Amino acid sequence: MQKAIIVWFFSEKRNNLDELNNLLSDGWKVMSQKPMGAGETNVALSLVIVEK
Repeated sequence: MQKAIIVWFFSEKRNNLDELNNLLSDGWKVMSQKPMGAGETNVALSLVIVEK
């Protein structure tokens, strides 16, 4: 089974890295990662495909 999530990072306190870390701790493995453009913002985006 695969799952796609968009990981976003605005600052150390405003991000969703916990979502990715929870999947990894549950046995999911990263299959691919692609950076995504966010225009002219301070947000870093990445499309991550995980598989279990």
